[in-house]
This record gives sequence, C-alpha cells and structure tokens, in this order.
Amino acid sequence: MRTSRRPEIIWFVLLFAGMLAGSALAEKRYDTGASDAEIKIGNIMPYSGPASSYAMIGKTEAAYFDKINNEGGINGRKINFISYDDGYNPVKTVEQARRLVEVDGVLLLFQPLGTASNMAIRRYMNEKGIPQLFVASGAAKWNDPKHFPWTIGWQPNYESETRIYAKVILRQNPNAKIAVLYQNDDFGRDYLKGLKDGLGEKAGSMIVAEESYELSEPSIDSQIGKSKASGADVFFNISTPKFAAQAIRKIAEVGWRPTQYLANVSLSIGTVMRPAGIENAQGIISSAYLKDPTDPQWRDDPGMREFFSFVGRYYPDASRSDASVVYGYTVAQTLEQVLRQCGDDLSRENVMRQAANLKDLRLDGLLPGIEINTSAIDYAPIKQLQLEKFEGGTWHRFGNVINGEPGG
Repeated sequence: MRTSRRPEIIWFVLLFAGMLAGSALAEKRYDTGASDAEIKIGNIMPYSGPASSYAMIGKTEAAYFDKINNEGGINGRKINFISYDDGYNPVKTVEQARRLVEVDGVLLLFQPLGTASNMAIRRYMNEKGIPQLFVASGAAKWNDPKHFPWTIGWQPNYESETRIYAKVILRQNPNAKIAVLYQNDDFGRDYLKGLKDGLGEKAGSMIVAEESYELSEPSIDSQIGKSKASGADVFFNISTPKFAAQAIRKIAEVGWRPTQYLANVSLSIGTVMRPAGIENAQGIISSAYLKDPTDPQWRDDPGMREFFSFVGRYYPDASRSDASVVYGYTVAQTLEQVLRQCGDDLSRENVMRQAANLKDLRLDGLLPGIEINTSAIDYAPIKQLQLEKFEGGTWHRFGNVINGEPGG
C-alpha cells in the first residue's frame, strides 16, 4: 500500500512561505537620513532677529533629543538633530531648508518656526516628498493633506483661537468696541480672520480700529495711541513676544483700561509678562493647551515632574518661567512617538503615515482633557483650548476645555 506524502509537502510549503513572510516583515526600510545607527532630523529656528525669543524652543528640542540619545535612542537609533538659524527671514528659511535637504541629507524637517517661513518652503518640501512635521505656527493652512500631504501642523490654529475669544465677547459684551493690533503677515491676518469669522455679521460694527505693524518697526507706540483714540473698550493683541510686551506696557503708560486679549503664542511669563511689567498685565485673557510651569498646581503632577527632571538634567540654563520650554519639550515628545511607531520602516512615506496616525495621545505638557489626534484627512493634531486670565504673577484657567473648530 502506498502512503501519500501530500500533507508533508504542504507543511513544508507553508513553513517556507512563513519564513519568507517573516523575512519580509523583518526587512528594514530607509530613506536618506536614516540608517541602523541614526536618524537625521533638520530644524530651522530664529536664533537671531525679531523673533529670537522663540530660540528657546529649538534649544529645548535639542536638549530633549540629547535625553533620548542618552537613554539609547529610538528603536536603537540615535537622533542627529541639525538646527540652523534663519533670523525669521523667509528668504533665509529657503536657503537653510535646501541646505538641510540637499547637503545634510536629513530624513525630515521638524518644527521650522513661523508662518511666512513655512509658507516659503512648503511647496519645495512637498515637491521633494520630504516630511515638514509639526510646523511651529498655528496657521490653518497646515491642515491641507489633499494639496500638501507632506506638511502637518501641531498647535491649535490661530483662527480657532480667536473664534473662541469672539464667542466670549459676544456672550459677555455684545456691544463691545474692539481695537486690534496685528502683525502684518500671514500670522497676524489668520488671527484677524478668525476674530471676524467668530463675530460674524457684527464684526463690521464691533471692530472700530485695525492697526498693523511691520517686524522692522522699533516700536508700536503710535498704533497703541490710535487704538486708544478709537474709543475701544476691548483690545486684541495679535503680536509676537517682543511687540506683545511693548503693547502691554504702553497701554498702561497711556492710562488706557480696555479688556485685553492676548494671542496664545505670546503668553510666556518670562518673555512677555515680566518685560511688560507684571502689574501691567493683570486681567489679560488668553488661552492655553499646555501646562504653565510657574503654576504651583502642577508641582506634584507626574508629567510636570518628568519635565522639571528633564530641565534640571539636560537644560539647566533654561528659564523655567518660559512657556517656550514646555512647548519645545511637548512637541519633541510628539515626534518621538511618531518615530517609535515607525519601527524599522524609516521611509519618508511611513514617517508621514505615522504622523497622520496619532490616537488620543496624551503628553506630559498638555493640559488635562487635551489630546493629540490625527488621520489621513486631519492634519490638525491639537484642536482644544482652555481660557485663562493673568492674575497676580501667573495664569489662572477658567471654564471648560473648548474645541475651537467651527461648530466645536
């Protein structure tokens, strides 16, 4: 009688197929800037120029990657963080982006700062197919995966933020007269658009003064004088830290007492409130999504204990009252999560895939109730904010966490 060997043949075929599948799964994928040993990350930051107060962000990110490397890297690979200065000049941003991509050979660009600066390089990065990750700007245009699939934002967008302020004003002071100071670029215009959208049909009657400034101006004294003369009882301060501090101080000097709203990007106690004068900043309203490192309520918070431990060991020269340090720490944690999700597939395509696949991510520096979520059709990682008021020497949150998206 003949015994069939068919089952044995099938078993060997399946075993061989399984070995091939396992080999394929274990295969590593790399694009330029990644290897078994390292991951090259490019960054552009204004270490000089009119927005140099944000330099702390780049320095914090560099310190965080030192921490990662000291702990063994990400999936066994060390981070090579290459950061250049652009002076907050879009022309220089383009030069530095090309240098990082074409000379240094980075895998991705992380956290280039500024709306105009990122606009200057967005098309280049997308044509090259290189991730432009978590740009340091709240412009709504970074959430456009259909047209610019290689560019993704991070922080809540400016239009959402001012829509929230508009809701508060319409509810509490529907007859308010509003004066707006804004930076004359995409950053300032995005904020202004959000305010007008939020006020709706009442925008034309409620906004009685719109004063802009150029980054090259030495001061905004004349703009404050015109804003006061308009008879406004609400003042919107849509400016970067240097000019935000000037405006707060000048308003106090001229004896004007409007209700003041301050753009979230300038709420730092160390770089805005103290230079403006703590006594002059009382009662200013802003919004937050990050924990305030000066607030004693976070002293025993596990996430902030990790943050303070990091600062003490890896960035001891940092100003602990500067919100930019918490910002840099938290966004660096976001990139760390993306790279860990990439595993051994460090192709640029997979980097973007993972950046668009963050689910309910909670990080040390985020306020309770605020999480990071992205998808292939949603490039806006953080959509929630909580209102806060400056009283005494710190910010005090009030109300619930609010979704600033339309209809949120």
